[in-house]
Amino acid sequence: MNRDIPKWRIQLAGPAEVEGISRLLYESFVEYESLYTPEGFAATTPKAGEIQKRIDEGPVWIVIGNDEILGTVSAKVEDDSLYMRGMAVHPRMRGEGVGELLLGHVKEYARVSGFRRVFLSTTPFLDRGIRLYEKFGFKRTTEGPHDLFGTPLFSMEIVFEL
Repeated sequence: MNRDIPKWRIQLAGPAEVEGISRLLYESFVEYESLYTPEGFAATTPKAGEIQKRIDEGPVWIVIGNDEILGTVSAKVEDDSLYMRGMAVHPRMRGEGVGELLLGHVKEYARVSGFRRVFLSTTPFLDRGIRLYEKFGFKRTTEGPHDLFGTPLFSMEIVFEL
């Protein structure tokens, strides 16, 4: 294997990827479905139409490997901040570096674009994701939202030095 050839690539998603992103989100979170309210799970695993709305609102990135979507994350501008949402890594790819690639990309995008901070909301039961966010410098905040249709949430942020 040629070590100069990356095994994955990160790219902006478009209309052709909305079904694949929707499927990835479902596959990534279905094991946690019983911990969500039905409405909270539906919001976490949106259908293709909602994915298209996210693409219209801001960048949605995907990690591709072997012509398959292995991970995704989207972002939305809110004032001087970047709201990160819908991050998922296919279960069989967890621990392989896909999440790190996505987070590093979002963090660098926010920094070079002049955002003051990146923030997100997560559920307290997504331990692996929380550890990854903390590894990248995210800290818990008291800022809401505190629930997603009855599913508990907390927020995290990373603030950039100006």
